[in-house]
Amino acid sequence: MDDIVYEKVMHQVNKILSIDLESYKEEQMKRRLGSWLTRCGYEDWDAYFKFVLTSPEDLLKLRNFLTINVTEFFRDRERWGQIEEKIIPIILQSHSSSGLKTEGLRIWSAGCSTGAEPYTLAILLNELAPNKPHYILGTDLDKGALDRARAGGPYHIDEVKNVSPERQKKYFEIEKDKAYFRSSILKSVTFKEQNLITDQYEKDFDLIVCRNVVIYFKNDAKNEIYKKFHGALRKSGILFIGGTEIIPRPNEFGYKSFGVSCYIKE
Repeated sequence: MDDIVYEKVMHQVNKILSIDLESYKEEQMKRRLGSWLTRCGYEDWDAYFKFVLTSPEDLLKLRNFLTINVTEFFRDRERWGQIEEKIIPIILQSHSSSGLKTEGLRIWSAGCSTGAEPYTLAILLNELAPNKPHYILGTDLDKGALDRARAGGPYHIDEVKNVSPERQKKYFEIEKDKAYFRSSILKSVTFKEQNLITDQYEKDFDLIVCRNVVIYFKNDAKNEIYKKFHGALRKSGILFIGGTEIIPRPNEFGYKSFGVSCYIKE
């Protein structure tokens, strides 16, 4: 795809879906769009856009395709061990010493896809600090993914492979190769549609988990998101990102490195 065609595609996507591809890495997005056009059986973007504008179902498919979703409960078990054994206990201790012992934690899973990440956080809070009014927020740009998240599934059995048998029994209904999150804990997570680049963020989070999401953005967009995360965190709040991600010069954004993938608001 040449630059002129890409400019036209970006303009049309922004016009009909309000998704600004300017913030995404160009070569990566060009490859994805090219494969999508071929998969849909079209050789010409004008003809494709003319078609999707007459088909709400296919327009939704395009929107969902452009929001990249990879999800799994306890994905990267070592990193989740870090959250379970270190990060959440530290936040709970901070609440206790600050006179907030009876308050619940405020945690945000940004780019939550179909909900595996915020529900994993719900499992941990249910075990580490039960019977408290925790607020767990899951946000994503993909409406279809959010619908499945709110319903608690179905998740393919492979998506719960890292969940221990004890936790599977406690938190899931398993039907052949499908898993459904039990209704008793569904209400512990709030899901909202959100564009990380253009939308306002909620405030006063103790922990923001945003793993393998901003890697698809250009550096300027990444930096803006890190700044907005900083504003959304409480003092000494923690930002947890993907295992292959790093914030260069975190002090410039008001963070201090706090272990692998982890930054604390100064």
